[in-house]
Amino acid sequence: MGSPDKKRRSAAYDIVVIAISAALITICSWISIQIGPVPVTLQTMAVLAVLLTTGGRRGTIAIAVYLALGAVGIPVFAGFKGGFAAFIGPTGGFLAGFLVAASVFWLLEKLVFERLMTSQARRIIFGLLNALIFEIITYTVGVIWFMNVYAAQTGPVGISVVLGWCVIPFIIPDLIKIAAALVISSRAQGFVRP
Repeated sequence: MGSPDKKRRSAAYDIVVIAISAALITICSWISIQIGPVPVTLQTMAVLAVLLTTGGRRGTIAIAVYLALGAVGIPVFAGFKGGFAAFIGPTGGFLAGFLVAASVFWLLEKLVFERLMTSQARRIIFGLLNALIFEIITYTVGVIWFMNVYAAQTGPVGISVVLGWCVIPFIIPDLIKIAAALVISSRAQGFVRP
C-alpha cells in the first residue's frame, strides 16, 4: 500500500491527465464539417485516443467532465455549442452514447485487458476491437435517440432514413478516425503513466 504522499501525487497526476484529455476532446470537437444533420468532427477520434491512451477509468471520467462542461453551457461541442439543449436535441444521443460506450470500454478493459493483454500486438488487437465496439454502441444509442426525438418533433421516421442521415455517411470517416486514434495512442502511451 502506497504512502499518503504517493497517493496524493497519483491523484493529482490523474486530475491533470483527465483535464488535458477533456481539453483535447473539446479542441477536436471544434474541428467539424457539416454532413446532413450530424457534423463530422475529430471528436470521436479524440475520445478513442483518450480512452486507448489513458485507460478506461481516466478516459471515461474525462468524457464525463467534457459532457458536464457542455451541459452547463461552456461551448465545448461541435460548432462551439454548449448547454443542456445539445443533449435533448436529435443528436444528443451521440453525446450520451460516448459515455455509455466509454463505460463499456472501461468494463472490457477491466475484464479482458488486464488478464489477456500481455504483448503490444494483443494491445493493438484489443484496442481495435474495443474501438469498433465503442463505435457500434455510440451509433446505437445515437440512432435510437435521434429517431425518438425526431419523431416527437416532426413525426415518425424510418430506420433506413435515419441510418442514411446519421450512420452511413460517417462509416468511412469513423474507420479513418479509429486508425488515427490507434496510431496516436500507440505513440502517446509511453508518455502517460498507467
